[in-house]
Amino acid sequence: MKTDIEIAHSVNMKPITTIAEKLGIGFDDLELYGKYKAKIPLRFIDKEKVKQHKLILVSAISPTPAGEGKTTVSIGLSQAMNRRNYQTTVVLREPSLGPVFGIKGGATGGGWSQVLPMEDINLHFTGDFSAIEKAHNLLAALIDNNLQNKQYSLGIDPRTVEWKRVMDMNDRALRQLVLGLGGTTSGVPRETGFDITAASEIMAILCLADNFEDLKRRLGNIFIGFTYSGEPIYARDLKAQGAMAALLKDAIKPNLVQTIEGTPAIIHGGPFANIAQGTNSIIATRMGLSLSDYVVTEAGFGFDLGAEKFIDIKCRYGDLQPSAVVLVATVRALKYHGGAPLDSLKEENLEALQKGFANLEKHIENMLQFKACPVVAINRFTSDTDAEINLIVEKCKSMGVEVSPIDVWAKGGEGALELADIVAGTCERCANQITPLYDWKWDVPKKIETVAKRIYGAEAIDFSSQAKKDLKKIEKLGLDKLPVCIAKTQKSLSDNPALLGRPKDFVVTVRNIEIASGAGFIIPITGNIMRMPGLPAKPAAENIDIDNEGNITGLF
Repeated sequence: MKTDIEIAHSVNMKPITTIAEKLGIGFDDLELYGKYKAKIPLRFIDKEKVKQHKLILVSAISPTPAGEGKTTVSIGLSQAMNRRNYQTTVVLREPSLGPVFGIKGGATGGGWSQVLPMEDINLHFTGDFSAIEKAHNLLAALIDNNLQNKQYSLGIDPRTVEWKRVMDMNDRALRQLVLGLGGTTSGVPRETGFDITAASEIMAILCLADNFEDLKRRLGNIFIGFTYSGEPIYARDLKAQGAMAALLKDAIKPNLVQTIEGTPAIIHGGPFANIAQGTNSIIATRMGLSLSDYVVTEAGFGFDLGAEKFIDIKCRYGDLQPSAVVLVATVRALKYHGGAPLDSLKEENLEALQKGFANLEKHIENMLQFKACPVVAINRFTSDTDAEINLIVEKCKSMGVEVSPIDVWAKGGEGALELADIVAGTCERCANQITPLYDWKWDVPKKIETVAKRIYGAEAIDFSSQAKKDLKKIEKLGLDKLPVCIAKTQKSLSDNPALLGRPKDFVVTVRNIEIASGAGFIIPITGNIMRMPGLPAKPAAENIDIDNEGNITGLF
């Protein structure tokens, strides 16, 4: 059986100009990055067409080590939609090097449902992540420079500065550190650290901005800390937003590539859903809806994380309305949630599957809370038996939920034709019904409790003493009417990664609450979630190599 990268190498890619023609974009309007990548100017966004065309959101059950293949399903579904003559573009996030070198080894789909060129997309792509890093770290340098500079000092109290630095790599050793050592000319010593670039507020801002003007406004609104006299300081007080926006002049434009079957793919932005909003940019989604009748997009991790934030944050800021929501499930993952050991998931186990269905059931219930019409896609693997597939189908149908087994890894778009028909029908039948979970005007604890109790299934919320202090600070700054972007483990509906399936009677602990006033949300940190992940014991980087001809291997 061929690996993902071997399949990708077997495909003759079309020139990106040919893909652009499908969207009505001419050669002179593209900003080319070689033969197979290009950026699209923002002028192609047409808000009237955005309203007229159909947005399809793909989410999933709670992730497991067995993998669910949400990106693969998104790509396969878009290919199937085009096979059915529904003009469709898939719009995705850019992969972070953290997971690429850590666990995944690649994040561009799989099998015959991939976006290409997969090596470029997985590695440096068009430099967007690098630009975001530089803009973020420029602000960090300006902050430390002002602390050092007595003549133009804003009087910032270094003990209140929460702005860290970022890099696009899993590196746990950088979570906490002290800088400014080496004498009076080396800066003011203070405790700080690094987050991963996907968790940067600049990433969140880029993905929520409407245009350059809005981008600069949001960058200027970044909260830095307080002066010694207690006055808040923002990035605009350092006059940082102009230079930061200049670094993002190309990164703000969406990237055009293609799927294995030549479906247009727009890839832009890459916030994680367990520590940020977990969706591609508003600009990219609007671009796709401006240029095609249907857009298939995804939200990171399970419905409790990415999809909740997609609806409660992105759709509210972007004035977007999904017409259909697809929930991806796998037999293997459900058996794992039902207690089956990881090394036994290829064996038929109807008892574990029966128990694990509770996780899928909860996510379906969550979809209904948003008034979505649920569609379940069973992403089939070769080890799945007919009895296992049929059990999931029967259970979904007993809940009145549309369901379709698919095989997009092995068959590409052909493996999801039934799903494409179901989704197209759902778009017509259920358009413009999805509603947010909470009102932004509610107080912060009520917003957090609403998500934790109704979506996660928590019994109660515990706010630490630090979180209570943070709540007072947020209210003092007048930021309590912002939405909440809860940072939580993706491995469980709870904040404890060990609680699989559908846990009950658990308490969600809010450790602290971070401010992302530029992005326009606040971030309650729950459990032991980290904004700088670490590498696993056996990193995927060990498998990645390049030969004398420049051929990369080991991405999968």
